[in-house]
Amino acid sequence: MPDSTNQTWFITGASSGFGEALADYVLEKGGRVAATFRKPEQADAFTQKADGRTLGLVCDVTDEAAVKKAITDAIAKFNQLDVVVNNAGYGSMGSIEEVPAEEVQRQFDVNVFGALHVLRAVLPQLRKQRSGHVLNITSIGGLKTFPGVGIYNASKFALEAIGESLSQQVAPLGIKVTNIEPSGFRTKWAGESATIANTKIADYEATVGENLRGIQGYSGRQPGDPVRAAKAMYDVVQLENPPLHLPLGKAAVKGAREKFAAISKELEQYAEVGDAADFPAGE
Repeated sequence: MPDSTNQTWFITGASSGFGEALADYVLEKGGRVAATFRKPEQADAFTQKADGRTLGLVCDVTDEAAVKKAITDAIAKFNQLDVVVNNAGYGSMGSIEEVPAEEVQRQFDVNVFGALHVLRAVLPQLRKQRSGHVLNITSIGGLKTFPGVGIYNASKFALEAIGESLSQQVAPLGIKVTNIEPSGFRTKWAGESATIANTKIADYEATVGENLRGIQGYSGRQPGDPVRAAKAMYDVVQLENPPLHLPLGKAAVKGAREKFAAISKELEQYAEVGDAADFPAGE
C-alpha cells in the first residue's frame, strides 16, 4: 500500500452517509477519490471538489456495464486503485412473509449483486498491482438478525460470506479485505433510503411491528457518527495487518460479542449430536 496521502480510493454510493463522509475524509488526508453517484449533477460537483484528486462517476451498481465503465474511467484517471469500498446499499424492512418478491430481488440486486459487479470489475486491476484493500460495508445485521429486517439481514449475510471467501482467495496476492459492520449511525438508512413494508399481520405486531417502529423512531438520533466511522475505516486501511471483521459502534461490538457467545454455547451443548453423524472411526 502506498503512503496514505497518495492512496486512490474508489467508493460507491457517495452522495450521502458513509460514502460521503469517507470520500471527504480521504480528501482531507490528501488522497484521491473516484466516487459513484446516481445523478450527473452530483458527479460533476464531486469532480470539481478537489482539482485533480476527484472523479465523480454516474453509476447504478445494479448495471454491470455501468460499473465496468466506472472502474475503467477511474483507472484511466488515476492509473491505480488502492482501496475499493462497496458502500452502495439500502435497507428493506418488513416481515419475511410480507416483503414482496420483487422487493427481495431489488434488495439483493443492490446489496449483493451490485457489490459483485464491482468486485469482478476491479479485481483484475488489484491482481495486476499485487496490492489493494477491499472494504465491504455490511452491517451488524450481517452477523446478527433482528425481526423485521430478515431480507436485509440475508443480503448482508451474503456480502459477509463473499468478503470472507474473497479474503482467502486474494491474500496470497497481496490484497486485503475487511467487512465493515456498523450498528446505528446517523445516515439515511432508516429514513428516506429505506423501503418499509409495515406489517398487516397481527401475529407479527409484537416482533416485526415493534422493531420497525423502534427503527423508524430512532432515525436521526442514532449514536453512531459517520465522520468518526470514516476515520475508523481510513485508519484500518493504514494497518499492516487489518482485521477481516470490523464492527463499528458500541451496539455493533456488543451485538457481535453476544452472537458469537450464543453460537459457542449452543455448539458445545449439541456437539455430541453433531459428532455422532459421522461414520465411526475406521469405517
